[in-house]
Amino acid sequence: MKPEELRKLDSYFKHTFNAKMAVRKRPNKDDSAEVYIGDEFLGVLFRDDDDEDDLSYNFTMAILEIDLDDH
Repeated sequence: MKPEELRKLDSYFKHTFNAKMAVRKRPNKDDSAEVYIGDEFLGVLFRDDDDEDDLSYNFTMAILEIDLDDH
């Protein structure tokens, strides 16, 4: 993803979900980014441009069972 695209997505996540969220470039990958709250990794954000007229993004977040025990 391009830097401008990452900035827009970062702004969207901060405004929509949590001001502490951050969208970061993913090492060695151009089609996706990583989403964090502080230093805590949340998931991966994928760019979906299969349809030229309909660009979208898919956020994938895994929730581990062990994490559920803390709540």
